[in-house]
This record gives sequence, structure tokens and C-alpha cells, in this order.
Amino acid sequence: MAKKYISQQDLKTHNKSGDLWISILNKVYDVSEWSKHHPGGDLPLLTLAGQDVTDAFVAYHPTSAWLYLDKFFTGYHLKDNSVSQVSSDYRKLVAEFSKMGLFETRGHRMMYTLCFLTTLFVTSVCGVFCSDSTWLHLFSGGLMGFFWIQCGWVGHDSGHHQVMKNRTFVHFMQLIVGNCLSGISIAWWKREHNAHHIACNSLDFDPDIQSIPIFAVSNRLFDSLKSQFYDRMMNFNSIARFLVSYQHWTFYPVACFARVNLLAQSHLLLLSNKKKVVNRKQELIGMLAFWIWYPLLISCLPNWKERVMFVVASFSVTGIQQVQFALNHFSSSFYVGPPCANDWFRKQTEGTLNIKNSSWMDWFYGGLNFQVEHHLFPRLPRRHLRTISPLVVELCKKHKLPYNSASFWMANAMVIGNLRSVALQARDLSKPISILVWEAVNVHG
Repeated sequence: MAKKYISQQDLKTHNKSGDLWISILNKVYDVSEWSKHHPGGDLPLLTLAGQDVTDAFVAYHPTSAWLYLDKFFTGYHLKDNSVSQVSSDYRKLVAEFSKMGLFETRGHRMMYTLCFLTTLFVTSVCGVFCSDSTWLHLFSGGLMGFFWIQCGWVGHDSGHHQVMKNRTFVHFMQLIVGNCLSGISIAWWKREHNAHHIACNSLDFDPDIQSIPIFAVSNRLFDSLKSQFYDRMMNFNSIARFLVSYQHWTFYPVACFARVNLLAQSHLLLLSNKKKVVNRKQELIGMLAFWIWYPLLISCLPNWKERVMFVVASFSVTGIQQVQFALNHFSSSFYVGPPCANDWFRKQTEGTLNIKNSSWMDWFYGGLNFQVEHHLFPRLPRRHLRTISPLVVELCKKHKLPYNSASFWMANAMVIGNLRSVALQARDLSKPISILVWEAVNVHG
């Protein structure tokens, strides 16, 4: 039987909810209905709809996922679709890592981590109950914040790949570590984080860099873009202009309490009926558990001064993690519009920054010091990121693509420098600097 073909232009017309087609290895699939049940949510499919998504599919799915594609095959093949050399080399590298077993899970490592988390939590709680020392209570608050950071890394790892073979246990662990103990909805995190990875550093598609009115990472946000993730306008009004004008001074103080936003966003998603949430009741029960034990723990402190001190300490310490996230992206390259699936490798490398550090500090960063490698191979356990780094560097050099890295202190300076540059422009919009010139001057590579 002769093959039926569809042009890339025709494929692009199937790019909306209810009419959602994608191409993988030149075979066209109708995933309109599947998008409602997709484990990664509908946003990744909607964002890349009407395109060849082979690179993104390879990055996010194990080999077992290929077995399910035939049921969505339309009978059409994509016509005149050329594969770039960098995409070809990237796919070969993914296949090589798979043969080496680098994507395989080892549950015992996670069990060690869970034991460590238990120790941190119990120590923090005991510090409240077993001593009258104000300083020990302060330390316990900070330790609780450190505990939440480690919970964040566990949630991040389990959200990207199966850290254990028993998926039911993994889901239960996510609810306990995320919702119950941290107050952060794992459903919200998956939705937000998948959108970030798919559209890394797109000003209107990546929620991780949509912080108007508090921060603006690029002067293109002065145009009041629409957030495709939040489905609302990011209005750059007089209030936003004032706050952005001082963002290089407020960055660290705001980071100390950025956790408040994570709590709020979790509740907004779970309490809204506009978005589908899998296991919504379980998530809500987990959140309720957090808002029972945490206020009760605080109430056991002897006075309001120490209670406020405990909360401030616990929230402020988690600010370290918020700064770590910002270092990886806030000084990188930005763009406007949806991501182009055929440009997957370049967009991931241009929008990320690695942090140089000794191997013994990898645990502190949760593996995100190898942000370039993580974005290219999101299913790869963090213990392998340092191992594969030389191969990624070599591939970037071969295709003359950026591989950005800096020390922790230099990365902080780069972020503050970028925020300051945008802040100065916000103060005087009557003398705008050409966007193209500005972006060219501030590309780090």
C-alpha cells in the first residue's frame, strides 16, 4: 500500500485542543483524546502541537512508550521533513545512554534519601519539643527549611523519572514528601515544571521566568505579553515598572519568601475546577495534613516572637533553592513565542547555565548544577549527570552551540547584572535600547 503524506504546513493546522496532531520520526499521530490522559498533562502536547516532536519525545519517554504510538497513528507520514545533524547526534546519544542502562532506576538510593529526610524532620521537631533554648528553636526552623529543600529534590527526581520500580509507592511518596510534609502540590509542580522544560526560557510560555510584577528578566516583558501558562496578560503597568526598577535589590529578600508563592499556586490549582487534576482528593488531603501539623508545631513554641522566628527561618532557608533555580536561567538567552521542536537541542542549551563546583557538592544542588545536561536528558538520574557532561560538551563544540557554565558566585553576579540592566531600562522607558542590540550584548557563552 502506498504511503499517504501530509505537508508540514498542513500538520501545523492541527495545533489546538480537540484537533491535536504531532509527528514522531515522520509518522503523524492524532493525540487529541490522549492529551486528556497524558501522564505529563496536556500542556506539553498543546505547546508542541502541529510539529515534529521526535527530540522532545525521545528526551521524555522510555523505550516502552514507543509501543503505545501505533494506536494514535493517522496513516499519514510527514513530507519533506529534514533532520538536522545535531538532532541526529542527540538521538544517538540518548540511544547510547539507554543501552548503557543509565536511565534505569535503583530504589535503594532513594531509600537512603528517605532515611536522611526522616532524620532531618525528626531532629527539627525534637528541637522544638525537647528544649527551651531560643537558639535551638531558631536552628530547628532553619533545619525545617533545609528539610523542605531536600524534599524538593526528591519531588524533582521522582517527577522526572521513576526513582523506584513500584509506581504506586512512588506516587504515595510524592504525596507524603510534597503535599503532606512540604505543603506543595505534586500535581501543580508537574504541570508547572513540564511547561518549563518544554518551553525553556520562552517569555510567554515558560512559567519559571514569568514573575511580573516583581521581576522582569528581559525588556521584552515591557510589552505586556500574555502568559500562555497562566492564560492572562502580564501587564507591565506603573506598579510593575516601579518594582522592576529595584529588582536587583529585592531579588534575595523576595527569594527568602518565594515559598509563599509556591503554596499559593498549589492551592489555586487544587481548588479550581478549570484545570483537570489527577487524584485531586488525595492531593487536597495531603495539603490539609500539612496545614494541621505545621501550625500545631509552631503553636508549641513558647511565645509569638519565637513562632515568627521559626517561620521566617524555615522559609528563608528554602530561599537558597529559589536562588539556585534562578541562577540556572535568569541570565541566559530568552525568546518570545512557542518552542520549535526541531530546534530542541539549541533552545535547551541556550536557555540554561551550569554551576561549576566540586563533585562532593553535587548533593547540595540536587544535580541542577548540571542544568544543561538535565534539560537535554531529563529522565537521567542525577548521579550520572557529571559522568555524561564531557559528551555533552563535545557535542556542543561539534555543532558550535553554547555550553554555558559559571561558578556559583559568578552566576549570582550574572543574574544580578541582568536584573540591574533591565531595571535601569524600566526606569527610563523614554529612551529604550534596541531589543536586538540588548540581547546580543547580554548573551553569555
